[in-house]
Amino acid sequence: MGDKNDTHLPPGSTAPLLTDPPFYLPEFERSYRYIIDEYDVTPKEIAIFMPCAVRKPYSTSPSHQLIRMIISQVFCPEQYHIVIFGTCGIVPAELEEMYPFAHYKYMLGKCKDEKVKEDFLIIETGRVAGYLEKTRDIYTYRIGYCLGIFREALIRGSKESGVPIDMILPTRDMINKIIEEEDCVFEEGSLSMDEYLGEFCEQLIMFRNAHLTAKQK
Repeated sequence: MGDKNDTHLPPGSTAPLLTDPPFYLPEFERSYRYIIDEYDVTPKEIAIFMPCAVRKPYSTSPSHQLIRMIISQVFCPEQYHIVIFGTCGIVPAELEEMYPFAHYKYMLGKCKDEKVKEDFLIIETGRVAGYLEKTRDIYTYRIGYCLGIFREALIRGSKESGVPIDMILPTRDMINKIIEEEDCVFEEGSLSMDEYLGEFCEQLIMFRNAHLTAKQK
């Protein structure tokens, strides 16, 4: 998006809080096009895809802090790149304060309109596919940590682009266990649940040992 004033607000300025479904809004389409058409993504060995959060910027979210802590304990900073996706579209984590990504409040999980959910899945699948295609040669591996409709969008985007996601967590077995045993607000629970985080850590260590350690020796 050629005009950077559309994406970076002047110091001290404020922007109105966007409360409509963000995936419909032109601000998010313009920002997505900026990321796809203009932004240079730094090459990293691993991309880790995480859903967006209610709290902005995303890195201040308690759940994101837990997830980031685990990632940082397993991988070195130069090995991985966090990418946020979901109702925001798809955003390299270092751009989390760019307008409009820190200036909206919306929870798809509370939406009861099936048409809105269907539209989200279509729009987000296309945006994920576009980013995966853009970064096809930027990352060696891709890992997703997500549930529900976000997970479905990541899987569909991978299929549409032909760029594989090497590992998606939580595993289906763990998700089924949570559904059967836990009484959660959302059917599959939250990514910050101890069971999910424990498996996430274990699987990342196994992935590192299988794919990265041998290459470093």
